[in-house]
Amino acid sequence: MSQPQLINIATHVLAGSAAIGLGLFLLAAAKGTPRHRRRGRLFAWLTLLVCITAAIGNLLFDYRPVFAVLTVLVLYQLLSGWRAVYTRDAGPQAVDGAMTAAALVAGGLILLRLQHDASGQQAIVVLSSLGGLATILVYDGARWAFPRRWHGILWRYEHIYKLLASLFAMLSAAAGNLLRVGQPWTQLAPSLLGLICIAWFWRRQYRQERAQRLMHGLAA
Repeated sequence: MSQPQLINIATHVLAGSAAIGLGLFLLAAAKGTPRHRRRGRLFAWLTLLVCITAAIGNLLFDYRPVFAVLTVLVLYQLLSGWRAVYTRDAGPQAVDGAMTAAALVAGGLILLRLQHDASGQQAIVVLSSLGGLATILVYDGARWAFPRRWHGILWRYEHIYKLLASLFAMLSAAAGNLLRVGQPWTQLAPSLLGLICIAWFWRRQYRQERAQRLMHGLAA
């Protein structure tokens, strides 16, 4: 293993460990505060570094389809989820459409190579991750037809889903690297846990919005 590859791996592992630790901390911390936003930006930069080093590893050193698709998935969810905070009521912009198109092309290329590069167990994880990516891309494509008033409500749910999905996709990749037994289920389990977490936070967001509507109705 060459020195540049070792440096890339070390950077990837350190950034990934820090991003996962910070992401789990943010799950329990108060949301919407200035501190949450600052730490959220740090999480985004760490996750971006994780994706950059993962892409370098796949392109220059050792291509593995399971990690290639997780790289595309995490990067797209991270950027798209972060963009939702800034676009809000405005809905998707040209840069969002470009990101969706790029993720679609990358996912298609991984799928074309899958039959040559992935074992049966790897294929399960790759296909499930590609299915998750395809679901997000279909939704993001459909957003262009949404009435503008919808975006003011949906952006919070998008942000919750995409950022939490990025976190748990990194956990899935970490499980694939560290746990050599029980594959592919040890990689799929973090994804299932992530979906449960997302459903809980969606429910909490909905109940908060309903309480706010009731308060506004009483005040009126």
